[in-house]
Amino acid sequence: MTSQVSSPAEQADAAVVGEQRKPGGAKDVRRLDRVIIRFAGDSGDGMQLTGDRFTSETASFGNDLSTLPNFPAEIRAPAGTLPGVSSFQLHFADHDILTPGDAPNVLVAMNPAALKANIGDLPRGAEIIVNTDEFTKRALQKVGYAASPLEDGSLDGYHLHPVPLTTLTVEALKEFDLSRKEAERSKNMFALGLLSWMYHRPTEGTEKFLSSKFARKPDIAAANIAAFRAGWNFGETTEDFAVSYEVAPATKAFPVGTYRNISGNLALAYGLVAASQQADLPLFLGSYPITPASDILHELSKHKNFGVRTFQAEDEIAGIGAALGAAFGGSLAVTTTSGPGVALKSETIGLAVSLELPLLVVDIQRGGPSTGLPTKTEQADLLQAMYGRNGEAPVPVVAPKTPADCFDAALDAARIALTYRTPVILLSDGYLANGSEPWRIPDLDELPDLRVRFATGPNHTLDDGTEVFWPYQRDPQTLARPWAIPGTPGLEHRIGGIEKQDGTGNISYDPANHDFMVRTRQAKIDGIDVPDIEVDDPDGARTLVLGWGSTYGPITAAVRRLRTAGEAVAQAHLRHLNPFPRNLGEVLERYDKVVIPEMNLGQLATLVRAKYLVDAHSYNQVNGMPFKAEQLAAALKEAIDD
Repeated sequence: MTSQVSSPAEQADAAVVGEQRKPGGAKDVRRLDRVIIRFAGDSGDGMQLTGDRFTSETASFGNDLSTLPNFPAEIRAPAGTLPGVSSFQLHFADHDILTPGDAPNVLVAMNPAALKANIGDLPRGAEIIVNTDEFTKRALQKVGYAASPLEDGSLDGYHLHPVPLTTLTVEALKEFDLSRKEAERSKNMFALGLLSWMYHRPTEGTEKFLSSKFARKPDIAAANIAAFRAGWNFGETTEDFAVSYEVAPATKAFPVGTYRNISGNLALAYGLVAASQQADLPLFLGSYPITPASDILHELSKHKNFGVRTFQAEDEIAGIGAALGAAFGGSLAVTTTSGPGVALKSETIGLAVSLELPLLVVDIQRGGPSTGLPTKTEQADLLQAMYGRNGEAPVPVVAPKTPADCFDAALDAARIALTYRTPVILLSDGYLANGSEPWRIPDLDELPDLRVRFATGPNHTLDDGTEVFWPYQRDPQTLARPWAIPGTPGLEHRIGGIEKQDGTGNISYDPANHDFMVRTRQAKIDGIDVPDIEVDDPDGARTLVLGWGSTYGPITAAVRRLRTAGEAVAQAHLRHLNPFPRNLGEVLERYDKVVIPEMNLGQLATLVRAKYLVDAHSYNQVNGMPFKAEQLAAALKEAIDD
């Protein structure tokens, strides 16, 4: 079957929208509408820092952007080996974009391993900047090169820029009192300076960052700044780079507002702080460090001025146990983890279901099972979030769709937990957590009012007229039980995991009561107020693409490509996975075909088929990386034509 969607190479090529020739023999400047750059090297080469800095300057310039950090799980993987390659990809544009891009236009390869690990992703005609100093015979043999690819003609289809980055960096820093090894560490800043010149990125922010980062080591700060400037000057003076490029700010991509670049984990942390402020409750995080969730613990520990308390527990079980205790004490309680940690926390999540206390369980999903792929992304914890507890223990599940959306998803999860007195699982993933994009800082009056009312006195009158407090006396609208702060006079009540009697909360083994309590807890979750799902269907399509979580960007990009090619296709995306939006069944019935792309083996598709008896088609990927838009577009085109 022939697809009408353009090839990956065609999609990856950045469009030249203008060219300006400078007078007096100066270098040309070409205007592009978008560029995809990938920095790659050893884990110790500073590729993540280099990418972060280039991203920050790009955000300050006003481009729309999306990033994809990709690094090994080892703290220091073997140098010069393929498993040790760390990369950072940045897609930036003068218009609205949704993904980090399918194929880089520019690869910066710091050694042979970085070149070999990434060359397969480059379209013909892409630019490759290589650090020739690292292409030694030993380094080439370590990754299986029989001859240097810089000399054997295998790179003839690319624009190759051989640059002795290490030598140039050491030469630029010879006036500093540094050993050669110390000077070599700044080669990533030389590369950053060169790329900053090539794409007209601002430089002041990076120099200020380096001064701050190495404030206690002013010589190191000065050396890094010198290397950065040397890279910029090299681009300006060398004949190998005859052209530089401009990508204009994305002035029409964003609504009016104040923006900043933000990662998913940072947005989630800010969302939790905002939720605690809007609820007028102290925020407590009980957590055990785990990739890729640890950044949330690190960030929240900085915000004691907002009443945030962070507790780094000795293990996952202690972390959630402390958080549940904080919920009992009247805090907005949170525990953060990844898939393996959710498995360990499952018993305490069940206890929170029984106690009916608000608790946020943040799962930054990664590749599994077991330890799996700690630094790679996956969406394979959905069924664990839905059913991974003993007994009937229903829990609401919320999933953000972009890094910036993690802020709003955290507020939404807090709303549900506080309103309905229930634990809530928030399913982010490594792609969202580490990726970044522009985020419009909301005005305070845009944030929801999350304030709660604690129980203050008796809420039930016995037949003899005695007024008592019943801990399981429910709100008729939400079915939530009262939140009674320990120590409040007259509100003493039992807690624990054994089944409670309806109303009184006394221990009960009565079969009828247990049946009633199980059904009531389920009814409470089923009755949670979630918005109807919105469908984007401008052409009356027969095929619907349904997604959840971080697949939003690739799905939307793929749908745009198909519509540009003349195909009619509808799109809908779920934030609320338990309960589903009330109109989801009606939406699914409108379409002849429903396609569900997931980074698992079909977990949402399984739920949709079971609940709505819809023959949903799965399109699945579990390689630890997000979908590519071109890949999805081709699969969806095939589904449409089938």
